[in-house]
Amino acid sequence: MKRRDLVNHLTREGCVLQRKGSKHSLYLNPENGHIATVPRHREIEILLARKICRQLDILVPRARA
Repeated sequence: MKRRDLVNHLTREGCVLQRKGSKHSLYLNPENGHIATVPRHREIEILLARKICRQLDILVPRARA
């Protein structure tokens, strides 16, 4: 999955960018206070994307066919 697709999914689900590091970005779910790190790679494994969404307690994105 492309990083920008994951970031768009996170923002649609209400998560906000908390801060940027050199190799990772931290996203916060303001509803429950959960935080997850998103690596700065062009491609992110779908399993990692699912793990990030579970950490933030949001819907898991569907894999494209």
